[in-house]
Amino acid sequence: MSVFTGSGVAIITPFKDNGDVDFEALATLLDFQIENGTDAIVICGTTGEASTLTDEEQIETVAFTVDHIKGRVPVVAGAGSNNTIHGEALSRSLEAVGADALLHVTPYYNKTSQKGLYEHFAVMADSVHIPIILYNVPGRTGMDLKPETVARLAAFDNIVAIKDATGNLATTVDLRSQCPADFDIYSGNDDVTVPVLSCGGAGVISVLANVFPKEVHDMCALWQQGDRAGALAIQCRFQKLVHILFSEPNPIPVKAAVHMRGLPAGGYRAPLTTPADATIAALKAEMTRLGVLEG
Repeated sequence: MSVFTGSGVAIITPFKDNGDVDFEALATLLDFQIENGTDAIVICGTTGEASTLTDEEQIETVAFTVDHIKGRVPVVAGAGSNNTIHGEALSRSLEAVGADALLHVTPYYNKTSQKGLYEHFAVMADSVHIPIILYNVPGRTGMDLKPETVARLAAFDNIVAIKDATGNLATTVDLRSQCPADFDIYSGNDDVTVPVLSCGGAGVISVLANVFPKEVHDMCALWQQGDRAGALAIQCRFQKLVHILFSEPNPIPVKAAVHMRGLPAGGYRAPLTTPADATIAALKAEMTRLGVLEG
């Protein structure tokens, strides 16, 4: 039940001036991704500001994406919650509107134990028939999903992968050594995509791909084709931009960068706000160096 290999874009959610989801703009962003080789669309995740969407908006946004993509690439819908009952209901709703897979982050704020994490994700697995990608991002949630717990969860037929956003390659190696060979590991950090691929990763769920989808796709494809040097060259070319994209809370800088590419990024939902002048200046300078803005 592998969901995808290569580059899955953690796509932004564009908003209108009145705060509504801008579906016309979202269609433009989706087309830009497809035209540039992105291997999967990850919608309504952290980068998509899912925590400020109502359930109705989240379901409608996923349904729109499924309808617009029309099976050209997998649509992975963010369904994570720190409330197990809520996550179960949302998962069923997103499966019903056609999501190909679900992305489930660890419970945040109230947190839990490794036993609680196992039981939480077991409920998610039992609630749907489509594949589930676990999402471990301790820096945001305060929870670390241990490799041994992931290995237990991999016994569920539809828990098929993890987005590893620990940034710790030792953790990635532990995941690879403890989980089945067909259990996919995706880098959740753009700054270590190639290192995670070298540890047996299947690809990346990428913020950078919002701005440079072809290049992130090509980086993963080159690695899979055995061109290690070519993949590493792309990783190094964009490393400075990646650091700028995470110089403020995601997706604040990436929405600004998407706008600089001439695409409809829209605004932010509070408590997120516009980037600092220094961030804008750094983005402009680096994207000029990369050749997408005129100097």
